[in-house]
Amino acid sequence: MKAPATITIADETRIADAASQFIDLMEGYTVFAFNGPMGAGKTTFINALAGHLGVAADPTGSPTFAILNEYVGSSGKPIYHFDLYRLESEEEVADTGFIDYVDSGNLCFIEWPDRAGSLLDPSATVEVYIEVDPLTDARTLTLRYPE
Repeated sequence: MKAPATITIADETRIADAASQFIDLMEGYTVFAFNGPMGAGKTTFINALAGHLGVAADPTGSPTFAILNEYVGSSGKPIYHFDLYRLESEEEVADTGFIDYVDSGNLCFIEWPDRAGSLLDPSATVEVYIEVDPLTDARTLTLRYPE
């Protein structure tokens, strides 16, 4: 089992560097489940990742109301950004076509992955935990790779 990886973002000016580090740690995985409290910076970080992957600047923000934003990076392949916050059950998540997206082999960045429940394959999903230091407002991202 691969050991977890950690990235610290001291402040918002360091987010681009953190996105670059994250890309180096992706290791061929395509499904990333972002966990963290409201306001932890999940959307901001995913937008920084998208920018480093060749998506035009400031893709569109959070897909909270659309549930899914689709971007195209420099590879020409789609990048899927889910925000499942407003969905209340696995059935609602499944109704979005979620399984087809995560099984597509394209990059999937998922906010509020707990809403997807068993629809996410734990053997193919990198869990990303974002913690906020209440004293410094720094963010720590921990990537936990599948077993």
